[in-house]
Amino acid sequence: MTDSVDALPDTARIRERVVHVIAARTLYDESHLRPESHFEADLGIDSVIMESVLVSVREHFGLSAALPAGPTTIGELVDAVGAALAGTGDDRPAPAAGPLPAVPAEGTGDPVTEAVVAAAMRQTQYQRHQLGLDADLEGELGVDSVVLTSVVAEATERLGLTGAAPDAAGATTLRALADALRGLVVAAPGTAAPGTAVPEAAPATGAAAPAPGRSGNAPAPGADGWDHRSMKDFTEQRDPDLFAKTRSFAGYLRSREKDRLYWYGMPLHSRCGSRAVIFDELEGRKREFLMFASNNYLGLANHPSVIEAVVDATRTYGATHTGSRFIGGTNMLHKELERRLAAFKQRPACIVYPGGYSANLGAISALVKSYDTLVVDRLNHMSIVDGARLSGAVRKIYRHNDMADLERILSRSAAEGTGGRLIVADGVFSMHGDVCDLPEIVRLAKEYDARVMIDDAHATGVLGVRGSGTAEHFGLKGEVDLELGTMSKTLAGMGGFVVGEEEVVEYLRYYSNSYVFAANIPAGVAAGLIASIDVIESEPERLKRLWTNIGTLRDRLLDAGFDLEHSESAILPIVIGDERRAMELGRAVRARGLFCQTVVYPGVPLGDARLRVSVTCEHTPQDLELAAEIFVDAARETGVLPGTP
Repeated sequence: MTDSVDALPDTARIRERVVHVIAARTLYDESHLRPESHFEADLGIDSVIMESVLVSVREHFGLSAALPAGPTTIGELVDAVGAALAGTGDDRPAPAAGPLPAVPAEGTGDPVTEAVVAAAMRQTQYQRHQLGLDADLEGELGVDSVVLTSVVAEATERLGLTGAAPDAAGATTLRALADALRGLVVAAPGTAAPGTAVPEAAPATGAAAPAPGRSGNAPAPGADGWDHRSMKDFTEQRDPDLFAKTRSFAGYLRSREKDRLYWYGMPLHSRCGSRAVIFDELEGRKREFLMFASNNYLGLANHPSVIEAVVDATRTYGATHTGSRFIGGTNMLHKELERRLAAFKQRPACIVYPGGYSANLGAISALVKSYDTLVVDRLNHMSIVDGARLSGAVRKIYRHNDMADLERILSRSAAEGTGGRLIVADGVFSMHGDVCDLPEIVRLAKEYDARVMIDDAHATGVLGVRGSGTAEHFGLKGEVDLELGTMSKTLAGMGGFVVGEEEVVEYLRYYSNSYVFAANIPAGVAAGLIASIDVIESEPERLKRLWTNIGTLRDRLLDAGFDLEHSESAILPIVIGDERRAMELGRAVRARGLFCQTVVYPGVPLGDARLRVSVTCEHTPQDLELAAEIFVDAARETGVLPGTP
């Protein structure tokens, strides 16, 4: 921009500011936002996003009155702003709006840096001036490995680079990412040299041209014939045919299945207890396995009282209710379940969602808005990550269970003084088995005026004397603002829930889209969940037996030399690191008749592959002894552990 903003005519100044706000609230390049662009038909901006745009425009121009509802195009919105400003007796934008943020000086004239910044803007919704080149990608910008993959792919395409997108796992700032790409630009013949124009990316609604050499169709074998690709390589394959990536991935998947390395989704042919019959679709036969892949921690899924409750309620109330909680979908059992969950968690009120995933999506997006800040642990569950994206909030990521890093982020956020802050962490981290540092999280939240939500998906029924979760485990009942959980694990049903103060829960009931616009769990499932709570409260020996089993198997695996990280729960991670070695260990374990989860990307970051072992109270001492022997034998066969002396 050669002329200053103040030199522009009033209408042009207003238009530029309005376009800037819309671009910050969507994923569009400003060049794509034209006066005639229709908010819905051309830009896909629905009423919810539009409300956020209107509020932001009003704040940007310092308008005292709300803008009139109903502008359908950018031009109409510009006219409405102009009329509102004229109504104040002022013929120019209010001083509070300030000049448009300038392009960071460090990026001027450098096409590589410009490509990286432009890609980051589109993928994160940050405004240009918010993207400091030396800001930490996770801690300050909230850019996780998944988002970073998208930034790299788009920046690579903007620069016209061919071949596979570079691995940016080591880049911690936008400057470092630009430096990594700059080396490729210099090395690649026919690409733009520093100081020349960078090709513009296609608009958000248009079809991007496929990047040469990045189709993903061709295998990528190493010298040993091993295909070194992972699922990450298919997330950003760009092609005019939307389904091209599916065909590429299908070939990769078939090869992994042929080698008996991907074994996901095999159907059960029995109840899932300490043993289960699974149909091996690769071999075309049923096999009985020692089961260590179930989250049925207290064995309630097979408890006679729970099963009877499900059957009786289904006979009484039918298979389901075919409606949302607001429109014909509330049964007295739903009300009773919410009452029982609140009592079990020792909190005033509870809201039940259709699932644990939808509970995180609904609660976070209802409470946290674009002007607020969400502060999250690096290893939180993907439902928390997606809830953050849906909310549009500024996201800050602190290093896993690093309370000094959390304090650093909270301190900076408090200094900025914009909006509210919500800290969200798993109680038990689902792929690692360790427990969040709740005492420090609560202390820091109080110090920096933040709220706290803990996801107790794998802590409910496991942690605490009564099994009510992380807050009870640390003696902090009532100190955590919101406790969230899923009912598909220990509670042996389906659904999710959030407990907290009554006025907060009632707000969620009206503003969580995943509650308002979704059918709820069937009455039979609700009855089974109530029965599960009855069993937990009446049979505390189940929790004691679970912890005895956890200690037994953990000690055996540690004595054998396995890396279990810092597990303090029913989840025991056998950390391998290398994806190939982890898959080979999983195959060897299954061949010996034990079933557990082999976790690779995107379940964990690349280089952090593992086997995830879930212990339940139903495992016998003999089961645990046999499991330890199988893991050791399989690890020696695959070289994870040294062979027999």
